[in-house]
This record gives sequence, structure tokens and C-alpha cells, in this order.
Amino acid sequence: SSPDQVHKLVASLKVHGALPLIVAVDQEGGRVARLKRKQGFPPMPSARVLGARDDSLYTERVADVTAKMLFDLGINLNLAPVVDLDRNPENPVIGRADRSFSSNAAVVVRQARSFIKAHRERGVRCVLKHFPGHGSSSGDTHNGAVDVTSLWSTEELAPYGALIESGDAEAVMTAHIFNARLDNSFPATLSKQTITGILRERLGFNGVV
Repeated sequence: SSPDQVHKLVASLKVHGALPLIVAVDQEGGRVARLKRKQGFPPMPSARVLGARDDSLYTERVADVTAKMLFDLGINLNLAPVVDLDRNPENPVIGRADRSFSSNAAVVVRQARSFIKAHRERGVRCVLKHFPGHGSSSGDTHNGAVDVTSLWSTEELAPYGALIESGDAEAVMTAHIFNARLDNSFPATLSKQTITGILRERLGFNGVV
């Protein structure tokens, strides 16, 4: 209900934890902000707005506001940034929700890197999402697995490859995306071919999935 209430809640949880707690939140910016302006939390522009501007220093500055807020609240993991390519403007959960920085992988990488840098400097970790790419889908994976077999492109792996190679990928969230070209039995979240074969072995990611 307010920054003070969230701060007290997180502090009380940490007191009772036998181990240091990971406290996570979806605070991407734009529409996806669990801590909202009307409750007294600072807003952040959507990924689409930041990508259109494509100013790394500006993105780092505005992301720092979010990262400082999370640190001050005791939240240490942000389930962001989205690194999906904006391949389908009618995508109900990415394109239409302004959650992608761009359809251009290089822009996505630049913007994500600035977002992550700001969080790291405040001691907050980030999660790349939604592997192996949700930007081309025409459905909403919150409601069940979505088939992207005919829509998905290997280009959607590019942001992950670049951010893993540069050491900017700390954790990766999978998507309930079904792609028969990658695994004809399971969606990505349950797929050894996708998570082990592509994310770990081909792209070399050894962090948290």
C-alpha cells in the first residue's frame, strides 16, 4: 500500500528467514510495475519508450531510480529486463504491452545492459526474460503454452547470446513457449533440449534458470 509498508514487510520477512532471502518483484517499467505510482513509488518509462530513445545513459539514469527504490525497500531481485524482440506488434503480452525495447537485437542488448548496470551498482540482481523468445507469439503464456513453431526465429536468441558473453546475464526466466523445431514434446520451460541444449550448452549460460 506504500513504500513504508513494503519496507516493513520485507524487513519482517528477513528477520524470520533462516537463510538470506531472495525477495523478487516485477518492476520492468511502464505497465508492468507491481509497485505503482499511485501507491507512492517512482514510475519508470516502458521498455518501448526507452528503446525508441535508445540513449544508454538516459536508460541507466532512469533504471537507477528503480534500482535505488528496490534496494531501499530490501528487494534484491528484479524480474526484468525483458529482452524479447518486438517481432509481432499485435502480441498481447509483449508488443501491445510496450514491454520490448525494440525489434532490433542490438538496441535490445544496449538497453538491457544499461538497465542491468544500474541495478548491479545498487546491489540488485536482474533476470532476463522470456527465453527462448516471446516476442513473436500471438498468444498469452499466462493462460497456457503458446505454439510459436511457425513464428519464432533464431534471431530471438541474439540478446541472450550477447548478454551471456559479456557477463551481464545473472539469471534467465523461461517462457511457456512451444516450438516443435526446438522440442516436439515440451514447451521451453520443461524442455531439456531448450534449456540444457541451447541455453546452457550452445550459449554457455551457467547461472540460475
